[in-house]
Amino acid sequence: MRILLFTLIAAISLNFSPVMGQEAAPAAPLKSVKPGINKPFLDPDLNIEEWINRFEVESREVFRAKEQILKQLKLAPGNRIADIGTGTGLFVEPFSEAVGNKGWVYALDIAPKFVERIAKMADILNLNNVTPVLCGQDDIRLAPGSIDVAFICDVYHHFEYPAASLASIHKAMVPGGKLVLIDFERIPGTSRDWTLNHVRAGKETFRKEIEQAGFEFVEEVKIPAFQENYFLCFKRK
Repeated sequence: MRILLFTLIAAISLNFSPVMGQEAAPAAPLKSVKPGINKPFLDPDLNIEEWINRFEVESREVFRAKEQILKQLKLAPGNRIADIGTGTGLFVEPFSEAVGNKGWVYALDIAPKFVERIAKMADILNLNNVTPVLCGQDDIRLAPGSIDVAFICDVYHHFEYPAASLASIHKAMVPGGKLVLIDFERIPGTSRDWTLNHVRAGKETFRKEIEQAGFEFVEEVKIPAFQENYFLCFKRK
């Protein structure tokens, strides 16, 4: 019996290299592509009314183009959509109506105050197919295969860790799912100084990053109300 036990232990020991016996080295910390850009949203004293007055006004292009955006998004009953960077929830109610009782809306944000607002909105308006989600700065925190559509409106330039965030979106989306990117045209010599200083890169760079994350470019949709923004569609491979 002792010989058998010794033989078994020896056999097991031979199958483990010294490296396997060591603890794995911690992963290197992610490097932000735009440090500090999200600081205002992480403020525990964030003033909701201030952001409503900035986001939900006619001077904001995507607010004026809201109906055109909804039309071109082509949501269908039963769709599950992630509104990534939902903010004050401009699109939450129309998304809820568009996907219907068999669909779902995940309203994601990194700002706890915005997530709290969406929860109150869903309760007051009886939006029973809406789930507010406090996501991470490098992970949308949704289950694999849980969404058909990812909507990123005026938010991608706020992704501090785009590769990691896109990987989490890719994982959460079903094959063939749709990713819609709306962001600011950044053209030196043409775009406003605010855009040049605030938005880290132009449309081609953002498109390349999304394609490298496993999404296929489908088309650029023309929105008549857009002068500073663009609307790109991708499909998950």
